[in-house]
Amino acid sequence: MTTAKLNIVPFVSVDRMMKLVIAIGVERFLTELAGYIEEDFRRWELFDKTPRIASHSHDGVIELMPTSDGRLYGFKYVNGHPKNMRQGLQTVTAFGVLADVGSGYPMLLTEMTILTALRTAATSAVAAKYLAPSGARTMAIIGNGAQSEFQAIAFKALTGIDRLRLYDIDRSASRKCAKNLAGMGFDITICETG
Repeated sequence: MTTAKLNIVPFVSVDRMMKLVIAIGVERFLTELAGYIEEDFRRWELFDKTPRIASHSHDGVIELMPTSDGRLYGFKYVNGHPKNMRQGLQTVTAFGVLADVGSGYPMLLTEMTILTALRTAATSAVAAKYLAPSGARTMAIIGNGAQSEFQAIAFKALTGIDRLRLYDIDRSASRKCAKNLAGMGFDITICETG
């Protein structure tokens, strides 16, 4: 008698993702993630780059973003619903699946809201690593929502940026960003228009 193998798909929740990032350290996590992103850019031609599928409504958008390198298949589900804040819900949330192409079996189900913020920041910093002037130390961040903090940390880790100029039409967003980045080795200036 053969025993059936129980294949449980691991799930990485928001809580587990945060614990992982904290355990590794945000700068180290972003640096290592950037390394994987660079590797994937080097093998760009291997990827199936199917355009995202978007379903628009008057309330927002739901998108499905599939890709495969022939060995692994993955997709991200993400929404954008600005009115959600009125109900105490996030305006953007995401999750994803990674599957083995050979068996079609899912290998991982994960939250991707935080992961997307980290990936976006790491990708921006990779681009800056190659495109920014050598020795640049100052970065302006226009729009100081949650993504701005990830961007600042990624740029510091990958390019050595240590001076930030923050601007947002909502000055409280700039103050919050500065407060959250305090003690991380940045010289921060909140800018105004005038």
